[in-house]
Amino acid sequence: MEKEPKPAIIPNRPILMSEGLVKYILESSVYPRESEPLRELRNATDNHPLNFIASSPDAGQLMALLLKLLNAKKTIEVGVFTGYSLLLTALNIPDDGKIIALDPDRNSYEIGLPFIKKAGVEHKIEFLESPALPVLDKLLKDQANDGSFDFAFVDADKNNYWNYHERLIKLVRIGGIIAYDNTLWGGSVAMAEEEVPEVKREWRKHAIAFNKAIADDSRLELTLASVGDGLSICRRLL
Repeated sequence: MEKEPKPAIIPNRPILMSEGLVKYILESSVYPRESEPLRELRNATDNHPLNFIASSPDAGQLMALLLKLLNAKKTIEVGVFTGYSLLLTALNIPDDGKIIALDPDRNSYEIGLPFIKKAGVEHKIEFLESPALPVLDKLLKDQANDGSFDFAFVDADKNNYWNYHERLIKLVRIGGIIAYDNTLWGGSVAMAEEEVPEVKREWRKHAIAFNKAIADDSRLELTLASVGDGLSICRRLL
C-alpha cells in the first residue's frame, strides 16, 4: 500500500498543523475579523528578514479574547519585535489602559510604530528599550506593583522564560493571565532530538524544560493551546 504523503509544514508551526489547515483557520476565522491596523502591520512585517518570529494572528485572536474576558487594563509585554501583539493588546484594552513593553531592539519596534500611531493607541504604550529582567526586577522593588498587572505576554529569549515567569507570577494579579509564545517550538518538542535541525535543538531543550516547570507550578492553572507555535496560557492562582 502506498504511504500517504506527509502534511506540508510551514515554519514555526506545530508538526500536526498542515499548511492547508492553517490557511483554513486564518482565512475562515482570523483574517475576516483582523482590524485594518493589524493587517497593515502584519503585511509590513512580511518584508522583515525575521518575519517568521512575529506573533501569529491566530494566537493574537485568542489573546484578544482573553484580554476582553479579563477586562484587562494594565499589561506587560516581554519581547516586542515589530509590535503586532503590542498593537493588538493596545486595541483591546480601555483608552486609559497601560502597556509596559520591553525589548532591547528599538529598530524593529520602529517598523510598527507608524501603525500604532495611526490606530491612535500610542498613548497606552510605554516602550522601554532594555533587556526585560532588569526592568522586571526594578518593578518588583516597588511593592505597589505586586499583583498590579492584569495580563502579560512573553515572546522573547526562550532560555529566560522561567526567569521571566518567576517575576511575572508576582507582578500579575491573582486571576490574571500570563501567556507564553512558541512553547511548541515548531513541533520539535514532540520529536526525537536527532530528528530536530541542530539550529533548533538548544531552544527546544529550553521549551521542554519550561513546559515541564509550569506544568508542575501549583501557583497557576495552565493550558497549552496549539495555536500559532504553541501558546501556554497561565492563570495565577496564588
